[in-house]
Amino acid sequence: MLAINRCRNFCLPVLSKTPKIKIYRTIILPVVLYGCETWSLKLGEERRLRVFENRVLKRVFGPKRDEVTEEWRKLHNEWLRDRYSLPNIVRGVKSRKIRWAGHVVRMEEGRVVHRILVGKSEGKSRLGGPRRRWEDNIKMDLQEMGGG
Repeated sequence: MLAINRCRNFCLPVLSKTPKIKIYRTIILPVVLYGCETWSLKLGEERRLRVFENRVLKRVFGPKRDEVTEEWRKLHNEWLRDRYSLPNIVRGVKSRKIRWAGHVVRMEEGRVVHRILVGKSEGKSRLGGPRRRWEDNIKMDLQEMGGG
């Protein structure tokens, strides 16, 4: 996120919105979401991802001038969602996780990735409630996205 804050060229009016969105989708988003298939997202982390996406989109679309009052105004998140056609970043993470889960399920049981992500842990458990596992997150994501 610091890189996007320091990137002055991304905010220049020389570039139109279309190349800025292409830069975001092809360069910035893959770097931010690298390895997201194995993340166990908590609500706070989902919120931080949404905040990051909204900050980038506000930089892409820039401030707007109100036609009636001729004053500059900030962009609201709903307006950004209407203008930006792709699904939000959290939905993209969840769909990638579900796609990766399909690969893991089809793997042989002896493979390391399958054993780590699907297997049960051994030994004593920690104090407090059980931690949410990757497999539990996948089940919740499937229910949320209407697949199960």
